[in-house]
Amino acid sequence: MINATMVEVFTLSGLKDTTTKYRVTLFSLNLFCYSAILFVNVALIFTVILEEKLHSPMYIFLCNLCFNSLCGTAAFHPKFLFDLLANTYVISYTGCLLQVFFIYSYASTDFSILAVMAYDRYLAICRPLQYHVIMTKQWVVFLVCFSRLVPSICLSVGVILTATLTLCGSHIDKLYCDNWSVVMLSCHSTMSNNIFGYCVILLYFLHAVYIICSYVQLVKFSLKYQDCRKKFLQTCTPHLFCLVNVTAALFFDLMYGRYGSKYLEQSLKNFMAIQFLIIPPLLNPIIYGFNLTEVRRSLLRLNRYNKQLRR
Repeated sequence: MINATMVEVFTLSGLKDTTTKYRVTLFSLNLFCYSAILFVNVALIFTVILEEKLHSPMYIFLCNLCFNSLCGTAAFHPKFLFDLLANTYVISYTGCLLQVFFIYSYASTDFSILAVMAYDRYLAICRPLQYHVIMTKQWVVFLVCFSRLVPSICLSVGVILTATLTLCGSHIDKLYCDNWSVVMLSCHSTMSNNIFGYCVILLYFLHAVYIICSYVQLVKFSLKYQDCRKKFLQTCTPHLFCLVNVTAALFFDLMYGRYGSKYLEQSLKNFMAIQFLIIPPLLNPIIYGFNLTEVRRSLLRLNRYNKQLRR
């Protein structure tokens, strides 16, 4: 007989006794990380908005990447900071599904934006004479909407499928809610959830294949022409860093969700679970800020302007 229950609250057990001993230290570190994430992403967004020279497709896509980081981290860090200071680690059923939606739509949107940015770099370097003909304002708006709507639709369907499940438990061995952990609590078959999940993984695997193919073409083209090589190194290097950063982070989370072992140290499991919510949002704007000359100059110019205003 299946012992199904109406779950109203989930218990998060990622913060066990070994972790809570250092919760004040963890709170301080996480507060610092979240503050740094907010600062670097907001700074880059405002730099692009205020500088007319940066009103081009590449920087608009970069703004989209930073804005997405703000949305994704807002779904985790405030709740995590509260949990570090609380005596009970729970989240409501609705709050759990919302956290699943926002965290994983953030992760998938990152991949979509990076695919769009790879397309933009391919056009700029390999087809420069056609770039402004193809990259019209309408096409840029479409690409931005595509990179946000497709992941949101996929995650909406996934969350709806999860919401229809009858659950036989309310214990999640993680610092936050993720779709796989909730699905694993189901009393019945999760075939439809699994099929849909693998379809989404396949979709973003195709994103990765497209990005790789784009960069193969970019490298081939850059090796032929000296001017293209310089442009490739300047604008594509930060994109490659971000791509490796996000891919490695999501791979860790996927491996943890699917094959996480009970024999691993809790601190290691916690790091594997949250590093994609800390490292990419923090490093991506820093990488772009330091590597793209126009962004770096604009940041320095705005900083000097603010100092003059204070005087």
